[in-house]
Amino acid sequence: MEEKLNLTMEWDKTFPRSDKVNHRKVTFHNRYGITLAADFYEPKGAEGKLPAIAVCGPFGAVKEQSSGLYAQTMAERGFLTIAFDPSYTGESGGQPRYMASPDINTEDFMAAVDFLSVQDNVDPEKIGIIGICGWGGMALNAAALDIRIKATVASTMYDMTRVNANGYFDSEDSEEARYEKRKALCAQRIIDYKNGNYALGGGVVDPLPEDAPFFVKDYYDYYKTGRGYHPRSLNSNGGWNVTGCESFMNMPILQYSQEIRNAVLIIHGEKAHSCYFSRDAFAKLTGDNKELMIIPGAVHTDLYDRTDIIPFDKMESFFRTYFN
Repeated sequence: MEEKLNLTMEWDKTFPRSDKVNHRKVTFHNRYGITLAADFYEPKGAEGKLPAIAVCGPFGAVKEQSSGLYAQTMAERGFLTIAFDPSYTGESGGQPRYMASPDINTEDFMAAVDFLSVQDNVDPEKIGIIGICGWGGMALNAAALDIRIKATVASTMYDMTRVNANGYFDSEDSEEARYEKRKALCAQRIIDYKNGNYALGGGVVDPLPEDAPFFVKDYYDYYKTGRGYHPRSLNSNGGWNVTGCESFMNMPILQYSQEIRNAVLIIHGEKAHSCYFSRDAFAKLTGDNKELMIIPGAVHTDLYDRTDIIPFDKMESFFRTYFN
């Protein structure tokens, strides 16, 4: 059932390798038949069945960036973890490349739960997920559908369907603005079909304009510098296809997030341009096992890799509380 992927065996992450965990590459498949690539992190010397966490994101990143850092750090704290590349990106399968889907990307998280549930050293009753940036929204969407997910963390989250349909800060939230986007995307589809390939939309802007908004500078500082650049990262290079996120305009996620019964922790930086996504998502949640943690002074990408800012202690205690 699984496609044979071309996996890099050397350590090519944007963060140092830990001597506290064992690491290897694994693959698993989703119910659409797409084979996904993941880094598997296991605490050294661990025995018995472990609690497990699947990690993904940011949107347009790869597992060698932020998600891998989260996964390795949580493995150092006693969890078995995987960081995976979503369908159509990184080392994962799926053709054509560089497409996104609110359905398939939600399924990617659920497929990760499938994989973890059947590992001999995983307790299937203690599985959680962490979604970063655009995969924070996907994580909540998965948690609304998959009751096996006992605890969910959304870090510096985006609702990718909202930002695609409404623009940043809901500045394009009108029928006319959406019509113009649809018009442009439909025209691009014809161009792509004639050309026999899909035009790339471009990653983070480079060179950086002097008048770029702060959040664009924030992204540049992570994706385009030695801090976070990776050759397989869409955001570091050519980006998604122009039509790659078209369906996000018409298929909103989080429609039933108020029905999530299991625990949720949403984390965001106080100064992040994207903080409104987390505040609004949290406001819709119900139950006394939901938490919103705002990090004073932090901006969006601080929660990508700033280990002095990412609240790993809080995440560990959150997962341990709700796994037990």
